[in-house]
Amino acid sequence: MAIEPTATLWTEERANAALPLVRRIVDDLVRTYAEWEALVERFEVASTRSSAHRQDPEAESLQREVQRMAAEIDGFVRELQELGVECKSMETGLIDFPAERDGRVVYLCWRHGEPRVAHWHDVEGGFAGRQPL
Repeated sequence: MAIEPTATLWTEERANAALPLVRRIVDDLVRTYAEWEALVERFEVASTRSSAHRQDPEAESLQREVQRMAAEIDGFVRELQELGVECKSMETGLIDFPAERDGRVVYLCWRHGEPRVAHWHDVEGGFAGRQPL
């Protein structure tokens, strides 16, 4: 995935200064995403009780809740995008901050639960290519 040329580039210091806000959004995102996944499973089970002519009332209610939570999750992802960071995993809360290192664009990498932004990786390298700053 290419970084847009107008994207804000982060420094390690700036990313760590923004981390309290990013962490709050990601806390909500990870929690809501886990609840959404569980709700989707319940909806799938309830849907088996529906017919072509009549939807199961529980399935109908769960479907509305799944849609509401999906919109909430989209809102958290948009908040992160507006800050100029990319959400790579809603399940683990993996976040990338576009940055520059040795004259090339890279990502500063942070995962939910880590105390600070302390890793980076090449744009193509992904999480598996993480290295300490």
